[in-house]
Amino acid sequence: MTAVLRVRDLRRDYRRPRTSLTRPGPVVHALRGVSFDVEQGERFGVVGESGCGKSTLVRLLAGLDRPTSGSILVEGRDIAGLPERRLGFLRKRLQLVFQDPMGSLDPRMRVRDIVAEPLVAQRIPARAGRVAELLDAVGLPPEAAGRYPHQFSGGQRQRISIARALAPRPDILLADEPVSALDVSVRAQVLNLITDLVADLGLTLVFISHDLSVVRHVCDRVAVMRDGEIVETGPTEQVYSHPTHPYTQQLLRAVPTMRRALAGAGTADLVGRDAAAGRTQP
Repeated sequence: MTAVLRVRDLRRDYRRPRTSLTRPGPVVHALRGVSFDVEQGERFGVVGESGCGKSTLVRLLAGLDRPTSGSILVEGRDIAGLPERRLGFLRKRLQLVFQDPMGSLDPRMRVRDIVAEPLVAQRIPARAGRVAELLDAVGLPPEAAGRYPHQFSGGQRQRISIARALAPRPDILLADEPVSALDVSVRAQVLNLITDLVADLGLTLVFISHDLSVVRHVCDRVAVMRDGEIVETGPTEQVYSHPTHPYTQQLLRAVPTMRRALAGAGTADLVGRDAAAGRTQP
């Protein structure tokens, strides 16, 4: 298979504000030589605890920030050092679904304009028909086009975000914690929507999350991050069933086990998996 995304020795340093008049602020090494490949059509997960560098990685992959050193090749073109005016090809090929749908949608814009925004930016014609097609694809009714983001639930707002990301027909979909801000009851719906659309449209998915259970459900292959480094990578089931790095083993032991919900609570039955032991709980 062909790698559509190649990351090599990616580093990103930040300098904190100075606390002394005579000394510069300390340097924070957010990424410390991250390298990986993502194959065409693959569902690749990056998992790790808060503060491990996932958000920094997302910003670099999306072209929203520049690395201190290293390369990011998208379909063979290195975006690491390109100025914003030369990233037009990236906006067509890679789109991002943000963590917080309410924060990423302009509250002053109607849904039709939000979804069409990438099309306007890239001067793609026939926008009205494309918006209607996208709303249908994410399970929203046609009348949603004339409403505002605050008139929708969290899960519906994330569907709008997904529709917007798919508007320019990208090759790569970058999902940054796309269900962490949603109620538990709608997370599965949004995850299933993402996986179905990725399969139907033949997309490559890069899925960022702190939730190991979610990554196991969505991704074919996974990379485990710690302190700005990838400590383990491999096929998802192999990494989860036979982790080799002590940190991965520690993360899997910390996964909470979900038991069947109390009868009459009004929620779906949840059956958790003890990932470390490999046993399904009743």
